[in-house]
Amino acid sequence: MCTRFIAFSIAIGASLAATPGRAETLNLLIWESYIDQKILDRWTDKTGIAVHQIFYDSSDARDEILSDPASNIDLAVVGETTADLFGKRGILEPLTESNAPSMKDYKPEWTSRCAGYAMPYLWGTMGIAYRSDMVKTTPASWSDLMSPAPELKKHVAMYDDHNEAFIAPLALLGKSINTNDSETLKAAFELMKKQAPFVLTYDYVITAIQNPEFRDNIYMAIAYSGDQHVLNDKAGTAGVWRYVVPKEGTLSWLDCMAVNAASPRKQLALQLLDFIGSPESAASNATALNMPTASDRALDLIAADMRSNREIYPPAEILAKSQYQTELSVQSIQTRRRIISAMANFQ
Repeated sequence: MCTRFIAFSIAIGASLAATPGRAETLNLLIWESYIDQKILDRWTDKTGIAVHQIFYDSSDARDEILSDPASNIDLAVVGETTADLFGKRGILEPLTESNAPSMKDYKPEWTSRCAGYAMPYLWGTMGIAYRSDMVKTTPASWSDLMSPAPELKKHVAMYDDHNEAFIAPLALLGKSINTNDSETLKAAFELMKKQAPFVLTYDYVITAIQNPEFRDNIYMAIAYSGDQHVLNDKAGTAGVWRYVVPKEGTLSWLDCMAVNAASPRKQLALQLLDFIGSPESAASNATALNMPTASDRALDLIAADMRSNREIYPPAEILAKSQYQTELSVQSIQTRRRIISAMANFQ
């Protein structure tokens, strides 16, 4: 993880170097393939201001970049716990309807989860993505991922993030995904050790699928809802990748878009955030990405067949069994990271 981040930081520094005579540019820190480029193009056409996307592939890498005062980031897509923590640390600009008028289109149950320091962006679940041409029986339980069938050996992709890596084992154990209890984490460790020989990679599946070494050998992966559409695009075969939420329940996540309080282009960043969060942009973005929006007014602009798609908008019974992420203790984070680092010993 450290090696990847050092290389990533160097790339960011090079990409954000000032160029004489270059027009104003805003720097957006975001997951890959996580915003419709047409929205950013419309913004540039309207304002003359370009948007440069910088990609991360884990929340740990994102948070380390955002913590760096020299990162030159203007906006970032963050998780709800990061919005709260980094907002309280003064890294993120407080948001209200005064500096981001589109906030009025989001219900308090959404905006409260972004803690007053970010705008709700997209939401969803975590589950199992699988190749329907290679996995003939639809996964139904986290045990299908944690105790895979023999033919899936070295065909599973997991994720080395200290939060998301524990979703599957903790949900399978019937425990809180936010546990700080060392005995519960040890039990999760035992499940992860048994699974490790089946794991091909611990890179985020969207990153891994672009690696020629892994591309054709990943048949099942832990994934966010919506990842299946990106995977299908990468595979060039519509519908081959599918997504399910296991019966035990899962993470219900919310991503928030925030403005870096130290941005020298803060007012422009706030204007871009408001543009992205407007009903028209939020609706077209959700439609293009096949993901659910948190904006009430945007939802009214989305086609009925998309709103009724259970893969995009999970049914109430799934959401009822889902958990939100909350801030973990320092000791819990350290224990989780040690466990993840140890997985290579059991592969």
